[in-house]
Amino acid sequence: MSAQKDRWVSSFFFLLFCASSIPTQGSARLLQELSPQKYFGSLQAGRASLSYFSHSVSPGAQPFLEQIENSAEALQDYGISVVKVNCPKEDVSRYCVKENTLRKAYLFRGNVLIREFPTDALFDVNSIVANVLFALLFNEVKYVETLADLQNIENSLKGRSNMVFAYVPATGTAEHRAVMEAAFVYGTVHQFVLTTEATLLKDTSNDEPDVSSARLLFCHCQQTTDLAQPCRRTAMEQALTMLNIHRHLKLMGAPLVTEVTEDPEKVSTVHLQLGLPLVFILSQKETYEADRRTAEFVAWQLLGKAGVALLSRDLVDLNVLLRSNVALKTPDEGVPIKYLVLEDTDEVITLVENKSKVEQIQEDEEEEEEDEGEKENNNQDIQDDQVVEAVSRDKKRELPLEQIRALTEDTFHTALLETARTVVLFYASWEAVSLAVLRSYTEVADHLKGTRGVLLSRVNCWDWPGICTKENVTQFPAIKIYKKGERSVMYDGMWGTEELTSFIMLSQVSCPLKLATIEEAEGYLRGEFPSELSSYHHTSLLGVFSTATSEAREAFEDAGNILSGHVTMGMYFEDDVLALSRKYAVSPPALLLARSGGRSVEGIALSKQSVQDMVQMIRYELLDIFPEITVQNLPRYLQLRKPFLILFSNGDIGQRESKEMLKLAKGRPQQAFVACWLNLRKTPVGHGVLKAYFATMPSLPVLIWVKLHTGGQVFKFPSEQSITEMNILSWLEKLKAGLEIPSSTLSEEDWKPPLPAYDFLQMMETAVPELPLHTSHHHGDTPARHPPENPGGDIMVQEEPSQDTKAEKVGSPGRDLRGTVPRLAAREKQGKRHSEL
Repeated sequence: MSAQKDRWVSSFFFLLFCASSIPTQGSARLLQELSPQKYFGSLQAGRASLSYFSHSVSPGAQPFLEQIENSAEALQDYGISVVKVNCPKEDVSRYCVKENTLRKAYLFRGNVLIREFPTDALFDVNSIVANVLFALLFNEVKYVETLADLQNIENSLKGRSNMVFAYVPATGTAEHRAVMEAAFVYGTVHQFVLTTEATLLKDTSNDEPDVSSARLLFCHCQQTTDLAQPCRRTAMEQALTMLNIHRHLKLMGAPLVTEVTEDPEKVSTVHLQLGLPLVFILSQKETYEADRRTAEFVAWQLLGKAGVALLSRDLVDLNVLLRSNVALKTPDEGVPIKYLVLEDTDEVITLVENKSKVEQIQEDEEEEEEDEGEKENNNQDIQDDQVVEAVSRDKKRELPLEQIRALTEDTFHTALLETARTVVLFYASWEAVSLAVLRSYTEVADHLKGTRGVLLSRVNCWDWPGICTKENVTQFPAIKIYKKGERSVMYDGMWGTEELTSFIMLSQVSCPLKLATIEEAEGYLRGEFPSELSSYHHTSLLGVFSTATSEAREAFEDAGNILSGHVTMGMYFEDDVLALSRKYAVSPPALLLARSGGRSVEGIALSKQSVQDMVQMIRYELLDIFPEITVQNLPRYLQLRKPFLILFSNGDIGQRESKEMLKLAKGRPQQAFVACWLNLRKTPVGHGVLKAYFATMPSLPVLIWVKLHTGGQVFKFPSEQSITEMNILSWLEKLKAGLEIPSSTLSEEDWKPPLPAYDFLQMMETAVPELPLHTSHHHGDTPARHPPENPGGDIMVQEEPSQDTKAEKVGSPGRDLRGTVPRLAAREKQGKRHSEL
C-alpha cells in the first residue's frame, strides 16, 4: 500500500485505540431508549444500529442487559448505535411478540436487517463487539472451513494483495474481537480470513499447533505470482490483542531490507520505534549483490523479530574494524551500536533471538561458573534433554491409543490368555523416554491393525507398580511378548517403529521353525515360507541336521529361543536330509544362509556345539559382508571389537569402489577388521565423525582406518591413490609395519552414559506417598507413590522453522556473511571425541 495510505490507517488505528482507552462517565448516556415507531423512523441509510426489544425486564434477562449496555461505548467507536426499544403491551408486531423480546437482538444497516442474534450468543462485551463487526464486515472477512477454501482465496490474491489468516478456538472471544477490530481498520488493505476449525489450523502448520490458543498468520501473497508457489507465511508470536495485531501488521508492511546511506546512529526505522533491534549487514561495492541476498535471507528469518538494513562502507565513513561485517542497534537509548565479526547467518539469528533473553543468559552463565565442577561430575540431569524436548514439543498432540489395550491388575493375566501372543509395553506416564516410545508404539499398532493372534497392550507402571514388580520390570520403557504356554521374551532392540514391528512379526513364528519337507525348506530359503513373513525382508537361516547330530540340534533350538524375534531360523532333520545337504554341498550339522530372497545360499559348517557359541556365530554370520553403517546398525558392528575400514561418501559409492571394497571384504584374512561404508546424505552424523577425526573436512570419498577399541588411532588412505583391493592391502601392510603416521588419536575413555540409568521402581519405593493411585491388594505389592520430579527440569522448547523458512534456508545463495571480509573458516567445536564414532 502507499505510504500515505499506511500513515492514514496507522493514525486511525492509534486514535481508535486511544478513544477506546479513555474512561467515560458511564455508557448509559450512549444507550438510547425509543419506542418502536421512533426507532424505525430514526434509522438512517448506511448507519448501523444494534437493537433489542422489551416489554418488561425479568430478573433472568438482567445480565444480558448489563452487557449490552456496557458494549454501547465500544460499538460507538465504530459508528454503531445501541438502542433499547420499549414495546407497548398492545404491540404484537414481529419484533415485539413475546417469544422475540429479550431473546434476540437485531443488527440493522439503515432500515435493512443484517443479522439476528440469539441473546445467549451475546454474553459479554467481547462477544457483542466481535459478532456485530463480523456481521458488518462480511465482505472484508472471509470465513473458511477447509484447506481447499483457504487455498482458493490465497490463489485469487497472488500478485494482488496480502492475506491475514486468523484462527480462533471459538467466536465471541477476546481474540475474535481483536481480529474483527483489526479487520475494521485494515480490511481495505489486506484480505482477512477467519476460521474456528482446528483441523484447518493443523493443515496449515508444519508443527503440531496448540488448538486451544488463537493464532494469526500474515501471508505474503502480493509478491507471489506463481500459482504453484505457496504464499510465504509469518506467524505472530504474541497473544492476539488489538495492539499486537496492529504492531504485527506494521512490521509486515515495513520494507524487507532498508538501504542505509547515512550515519547508522541516526537511523530510525519502524522496528526501532516498536522496540525491536535493527541488524546492519555491512557491504561494499564489490560484494553488493551477494550482501543484498544475505540481507534478504536474514530479513526473512528475523521477520517480526528485528529489522535488517544494508550499510554500504563506500557511502558511509565508518570508524570500525575492516573485518567487521555485522552491526546491531538496539532500541535502548544511549546504547552504542555493536560491530561484530560473525561467520554465517545462523550466528546473526542467534544473536537477535538471545538478545531478548539477556537476563536469563547472564543468570545461566553465573550458575555455570559456580557449578562447573559439580556439573562435570554429575550431568545425569541433562542426558535425556533431547528426548524431553521432543516430548515437550508434542505434548499437546493426542496419541491415538484406541488400538492399544490398557491393562490393569485385574485384567493383566486374563488378557494374556485371550490371544496367542500379547505384546505389553511397560512404561511410566510421566517419564519422557516412555512417552517417546509410546508414540512409536501407536505407529506399530497402526501397522499391525487387523493382524490376527496379536494383542498390543500397555501397563502404566506408575498406576500399577505391583504388576511391573512381579514381571521384573525395573527400568522404563520395556516391551515383553507373552506366548501361551511359553516364557515371555524381552525386547532389547531399537525403539523405532520399523524395528518394533519387525520384532513383533518375527516373534509370531516359532524359532526355530521345524520344516517337514524339502519343498518347505526350499520355500523357506526363498523367503516364501511361512507366508505371514513373506512381505518382510529378512535373511533366512536354515539348520540342517541328521539323526546322529542330536546334540547340535538341541543347541540350535536353544539358540533359536534366545534369538526369537530378531532372526528367522528354520530347522530340517527329516530322513531325506542328505538330499538337501548334497544340493548345497554341506554335511550335517550345517547352516544354510539365504540372502536376498534365496538368490544366493551360503553353506556353513556347524562345528560349535555350545548354545552361547552358536548364538554368537549366528549373529556374526547374519551381518552384511560390506555393510552401510547407520545409527541403527552401528552397535552390532561395534560389538565385534575390531578395527573399522570405513569409506565415507557423499551419496552412494561408485560401482568400481563398491566392487573393490566387496572383494577386499570377502577376502580379508580371518575377518580381522570390519570393512564398511557410510553415506553422509543418509547419515549426516558422519560429518561430526569426520570433524572429530580431522582438523579440516577432507574431500570425499575418503577411506579411513580407525582402531576404536585399541589405541584409537585414525589413518587416512592416501587421496592420490585409487581405491583398489591391491592398493588398500598394500596400505594396510604399511600400517601394520608402523610406517604410517596417524591423522589423529581418539580418547581412551569408555563409551558409557554419565551415570547408570534410573531405577524408577526403587525411586517409587523411597518417595513419599502423597497422591492416591491404583494399588495392589495382594501381599508384597509395591505401595502407591508420588512420582519424582522431572530430573531434566523445565525444558525450553524451540519452535520449528516454517516450511518456507526451511526452503529459504536451504536454497538461499546468501547464507555466508561475505560483506567486507571473506567467510572465516569454520571453528572446530572441540568435544569428547569418543561420543562421535
